[in-house]
Amino acid sequence: MTITPTTGATRVVVWGENRHEQLEPEVAKIYPRGMHTTIREGIEENLADQAVVRTATLDDPEHGLTEDVLAATDVLVWWGHAAHDEVSDVVVDRVHQHVLAGMGLVVLHSGHWSKIFRKLMGTSCTLRWRSENDRELIWTVDPTHPIAQGVPHPIIVDAQEMYGEQFDIPAPDELIFISSFSGGEVFRSGCTFRRGHGRIFYFSPGDQDYPVYHHKDIRKVIANGVAWARSDRPERSDPTLLRYETGDFFNGHGYEGALER
Repeated sequence: MTITPTTGATRVVVWGENRHEQLEPEVAKIYPRGMHTTIREGIEENLADQAVVRTATLDDPEHGLTEDVLAATDVLVWWGHAAHDEVSDVVVDRVHQHVLAGMGLVVLHSGHWSKIFRKLMGTSCTLRWRSENDRELIWTVDPTHPIAQGVPHPIIVDAQEMYGEQFDIPAPDELIFISSFSGGEVFRSGCTFRRGHGRIFYFSPGDQDYPVYHHKDIRKVIANGVAWARSDRPERSDPTLLRYETGDFFNGHGYEGALER
């Protein structure tokens, strides 16, 4: 896979499961046009002409994530919860390959248990949780990181689902935010990872039962995450195993396996 990205605005797809909004009136009241639309609006609000944002949902053909769509996407934002198992393995493999080749990925809240996040992490991605209207304080661990710019310390979310440790993920490349909750629990709520050529940002705030994606500081963090996750590589390409001759630092040769003749 070799794709030459366009210059200019970051091309973003916000992917939403869009099931709670259709089945639960109380969620539809908070997000009348779907969480994916509210998330998209937050990115547009913060990045303005620096991003072109579209949405896709589970019920779209191929979940809205065709090869052509992904090839034209710099950063994919993912929210899922109730229907992880309904996501096609073929689509998951397709997204996985694009991330390894350099597409950015922002995974939100219960997307921690999505097929794509678990595949990229290689762990169960399980955690402790409770949905009892907790207050969440989101503490900035790395104030110099681009994703942390322009937000208060701490960010205060008055009503939220609790996520707590242990969070079964690999050690993050960077830990940006830690959250604390009414019950005393703490959680690594903002983490970055690199897989292949792709950048991944996981950010936990945002349960469907609370208006978290209307919160201006949460919207700012997500937009910052999108801007950070865009690759600065000149082209999207798969990591490749090459053989280099002694003394030749520049010209790799193709490799087909140990029994190659």
